[in-house]
Amino acid sequence: VQLQAFGGGLVQAGGSLRLSCAASGRTFSIYGMGWFRQAPGKEREFVAASWSGGRTSYADSVKGRFTISRDNAKNTVYLQMNSLKPEDTAVYFCAHGGATASGSFRPTTWGQGTQVTVSS
Repeated sequence: VQLQAFGGGLVQAGGSLRLSCAASGRTFSIYGMGWFRQAPGKEREFVAASWSGGRTSYADSVKGRFTISRDNAKNTVYLQMNSLKPEDTAVYFCAHGGATASGSFRPTTWGQGTQVTVSS
C-alpha cells in the first residue's frame, strides 16, 4: 500500500487544520489507519487511529481537539485538528496497519510526513 499525506501548514495557536492521507494499492476499508507525529528532537508518537469497524482511539494529548475520520470510498483518512497549540508542532505521518494483542494500533506502512507548525 502507498500512502500520500498532505494538508500541513502554518497556523496560529487556537486555529485548525485538516490533514488528509490517500491510500492506494490495497483494499482500504478493511485495515486500520493511523496518524503519528514527530517533533524535533523527540520520538515519533501516536496521535490517533481509525479501525474498519468504526472504532477510533486517540492520544490523551489530543482528545477533544483532534478527530480522525475516513472515507472508504475515497481510500482516504483525515485528521481534523482544532484548538491547535504550539506543542502540536511536528511532522505528521499517516500509517496503515493493524492491531496489537492489547488493541493498540500497530503501523506496518508509513506515508511521507507533512509539517504542521503552530505559532504562539
